[in-house]
Amino acid sequence: MLISILVFLVVLSVLILVHELGHFIMARRAGIWVEEFGFGLPPRLFGKKIGETIYSVNALPFGGFVRLHGEQEEGGVTDPNRAFLNKNKRTRISVVVAGVVMNFLLAVVAFAIVYSVTGIPKDTHQIKVVDISANSPAISAGLVVGDIIRKVDGKDVADVNNFIKNVDAKKGQKVNIETEKGKITVIPRVNPPAGEGPLGVTITSTEIYFPPVWQRPFYGIYYGFKDAIFWGQTILVGLLGIIAGLFKGHAPQDVSGPVGIFAVTTEAAKNGIITLINFVGVLSVNLAILNILPFPALDGGRLFFIGIESIIGKKIVPKVEAIVHTIGMVILLTLILAITIGDIRRLITAGSIDGFLKSIVR
Repeated sequence: MLISILVFLVVLSVLILVHELGHFIMARRAGIWVEEFGFGLPPRLFGKKIGETIYSVNALPFGGFVRLHGEQEEGGVTDPNRAFLNKNKRTRISVVVAGVVMNFLLAVVAFAIVYSVTGIPKDTHQIKVVDISANSPAISAGLVVGDIIRKVDGKDVADVNNFIKNVDAKKGQKVNIETEKGKITVIPRVNPPAGEGPLGVTITSTEIYFPPVWQRPFYGIYYGFKDAIFWGQTILVGLLGIIAGLFKGHAPQDVSGPVGIFAVTTEAAKNGIITLINFVGVLSVNLAILNILPFPALDGGRLFFIGIESIIGKKIVPKVEAIVHTIGMVILLTLILAITIGDIRRLITAGSIDGFLKSIVR
């Protein structure tokens, strides 16, 4: 359990520190005074001033923060030319968005590492049988693992979806399947057992390709970028579904918070470092999407105020914006607390992390 907690804290810290590093780098490039870059959350244990920035280690050992000069209020600004609030809209947008961009890039790097180690998926344009269920139509008809399927009822099939579509259209009827070894006749089941298809076969049209070592990072980045886009779209669709459900009066059932993330992180770590790195990539995309939402206290909330400023032609009163962000933070913390309480109840009811995970994905 202690190791699981340490792994969880390290993962969470990496995600948040990378995010804050984005703000830090862009702020420095824009000439904004970064007053403090903190590891962990206050209260501060100790800090050292290097140049004009205090680098601190704080009591709560997860995450981090960047404190910019004149970030929210004009009061206390001693160097107006280097205050965040006094920079033009383009500069402020770049600083705000930099954290989200860094989380997205972290996800790409994480996925690239996974692909570089585990290999690159390559479409073979061939349907290959990789598993067959016991007592299934496929095994009765004589299909075996390793067979390459060429045609279904005389129609060429070169991808998985096309094969499934052709087989589903002939449930309960005789289907002629042509493999590289010959032809067989099979009747797809109308009501197959749970987890099995009409034929009871697991198929794929991809194989794992290991390019030369020096090429793997480039392939990894390409496929890592595609994975980051995929997970971004998946998470966004999920969030929109939750929001739509709320408007219809449906409380979200599959939402989980820090306890859920801890449970999944623990499970991922059990399956090895590569699985954990892949999960870090998914979490990083998640953090990027959540932060860009136009809600007070989030990066998207700051972008929202900059957008209002562009529309009305003048800045929002800093104190008003600061109050709104504070209220937003209170709401977020309250929501996280409520979700955490629900997670703890589910964990106690489940009796174990494995049981808790099953209750999440059920």
